[in-house]
Amino acid sequence: MPIHLVISLLALIPVTILADGKPYAPESIDGVRIVTAEQAIELILDHPGMPIIDSRKKTEFVKGHIEGAVSLLDTEMTEQLLQELVPDKDATILFYCNGVRCLRSSNAIRKAQDWGYTSLVWFRGGWKEWTEKRLPVVTE
Repeated sequence: MPIHLVISLLALIPVTILADGKPYAPESIDGVRIVTAEQAIELILDHPGMPIIDSRKKTEFVKGHIEGAVSLLDTEMTEQLLQELVPDKDATILFYCNGVRCLRSSNAIRKAQDWGYTSLVWFRGGWKEWTEKRLPVVTE
């Protein structure tokens, strides 16, 4: 394929795709239930005290988070920290981060799976979906 044709084709790609460059979170994770914001609310209401892990940076967490969530950055999450928060490896745990362009909650979920946690729920739409739907938030 001639180089001028390749350059012409690249010009057709929207600049926002090239500029953003953030990868998408996986569509699914084996053994993990994915929920919408509405399903997350239902789950939270049906399971009072259910651990909710906010995998975003602490600076993002203090600006707003889901009520009852605990800030636990994926890169700082250790087996010991998670075990202190959730000693029962069969307990349902809800994870979220910034949304489909954020890998933090999927990374945290994979760690939890590796450590033997079995009932993991992923709010893949995360903070972006939550705030777009104008759902209640807690700030510190």
